[in-house]
Amino acid sequence: MDEKRFEQLLLSVQKPGRYSGGEINSVIKDKNKVDVRFAFCFPDTYEIGMSHLGMKILYSLFNEREDIWCERCFAPWIDFEKVMRENGIELFGLESREPIKNFDFIGFTLQYELSFSNVVNMLDLAKVPIKAKERTALSPLVVAGGPCACNAEPLADIVDIFFLGEGEKVDLEVIDLYKSFKEKNGSKQDFLRAAAKIEGVYVPSLYDVSYNDDGTVKSVTPKANAPKAVRKRVEKNLDDTYYPEKFVVPYIEIVHDRAVQEIFRGCIRGCRFCQAGYIYRPVREKSIDTINRQAKALCENRGYDEISLSSLSTSDYRNIEPLLNELISWTEKDGISLSLPSLRIDNFSDELLEKISGVRKSGLTFAPEAGTQRLRDVINKNITEQEIISTCRTAFKGGYTAVKLYFMMGLPTETDEDIKGIADLAQKIVDEYYSLPEKPKGKAVNVSISVSNFVPKPFTPFEFWPQITREEMVRRQQYLKECIHSRKIIFNYHENRTSFLEGVFARGDRKLGEVIIKAHEKGCKFDGWDECFDLDKWLEAFKECGINPEFYANRMREYTEVFPWDHLDYAISKDFLIKQNELAKKAQTTEHCRKKCALCGANVFGEGVCFEKR
Repeated sequence: MDEKRFEQLLLSVQKPGRYSGGEINSVIKDKNKVDVRFAFCFPDTYEIGMSHLGMKILYSLFNEREDIWCERCFAPWIDFEKVMRENGIELFGLESREPIKNFDFIGFTLQYELSFSNVVNMLDLAKVPIKAKERTALSPLVVAGGPCACNAEPLADIVDIFFLGEGEKVDLEVIDLYKSFKEKNGSKQDFLRAAAKIEGVYVPSLYDVSYNDDGTVKSVTPKANAPKAVRKRVEKNLDDTYYPEKFVVPYIEIVHDRAVQEIFRGCIRGCRFCQAGYIYRPVREKSIDTINRQAKALCENRGYDEISLSSLSTSDYRNIEPLLNELISWTEKDGISLSLPSLRIDNFSDELLEKISGVRKSGLTFAPEAGTQRLRDVINKNITEQEIISTCRTAFKGGYTAVKLYFMMGLPTETDEDIKGIADLAQKIVDEYYSLPEKPKGKAVNVSISVSNFVPKPFTPFEFWPQITREEMVRRQQYLKECIHSRKIIFNYHENRTSFLEGVFARGDRKLGEVIIKAHEKGCKFDGWDECFDLDKWLEAFKECGINPEFYANRMREYTEVFPWDHLDYAISKDFLIKQNELAKKAQTTEHCRKKCALCGANVFGEGVCFEKR
């Protein structure tokens, strides 16, 4: 389609800037002078995908190679998808506007299970066969990575290759292998067999899955010399790991438009519900010098006025105060603010408050996760009610009047007393504010409690537990609402229907691939968006495929059961998860990694917190 016609069509949709390309720092190359073209596909809108750090890193990494051209591709919103289908426009790369079906790789990042339908819809828009077995040529290869790859099975019949763990090196190793096969006109099957020998590469077509009569997995058997278990890849030294000096500058407002500076990977804490806290182990930190240098480069090359320090638990960075001193030494005079998300309640000090008070004065966010001490011990949160109250007091004395608290509902062993404890804790924080003589004059306190629904995830101690039913989610949400008696407390909660579907796919197996395709045929897409999600269509798809979704979401699993992801090795042993689950039943906690090694298995990499001098 010619440029003028394309521009006319863009004017008919809500946000043309999502599809126009041409942003500052985007990379344009001569397609005839590169060997490999890679479409980096984010299965959600431009605004969300452009905020994602992983895409920024790999986009820049790939494009620094002269022989690779990486282009971005996002899921078109409903209005533009309609335009595309009516005008025969195939899904295209943002930089060249050429159909991605002509690229060598079509790569998806899987950040959350509710994006699975968008993966299928994007392949359909690209006119690429959805099932891997229907794509017999060497290219395009459909590959995927990200946190949801730790249970790749629901997409196993769709994706050719999954990258497990961190992709900076393994992605390029697979691209180089592909180049050698492309040059000699090698077959796709031979390439996949060769790729499976690279650590961190999972080729699902090289594994046969058999089932027991009750529907559980009986065995997962490798073939063609594929490894029995596929271990994730880890970047061992973050100071030597690639990090971009500039980001693409979006034309429209995105969710997080700021410099994102990663300070460490992994988490020392071991909260028993948190998948990220386990699959990103071990903790590896960047040095202050590296962080400072990279943050400066981002601001100089892009003109950002805010830097967000990225990690799973920012205040767990060992030298957080010296780091902030170093950053503040130049950000203050340049008018750049610092954002510290993911703060821990038990190490939020007066000194830390003083550091961040000068540069941001919005509300503070913390995550107690549970309302009673018993349940906090069950989930291994390792914080006390006194620490929570004390932290809020510190914030109030420092001039803050808004606190947001994250909780989870439906956690293993939860009772109504635990739910009431959420409301009671919020009320105690309100009372604490009004008890302080130092509270800001003339300002009311605002305590916001945001409650999500527990979803059992692979590679966590709670992977064995069922999710509570949708009906029970509604009952507990209503009960909590009745327990709140102050207008100073704002209660927000997650929709039960989307949480249910997330629970199905989080612990699903290969049988769900047919359901995803069937749901796509019924029009399912953007399932993470309330205005698009239609559970009834999903339930119809499950029924037509002869599959009971409650079998995956609402069933307690035995320790002896073979799980769909047991052949994927994230260096977290099942024995460790069982031991942690038993401790949870007794409401016994485990110390964090810097205090005592819990022998989870992550020490096999020979780096990180496992080998720090204690």
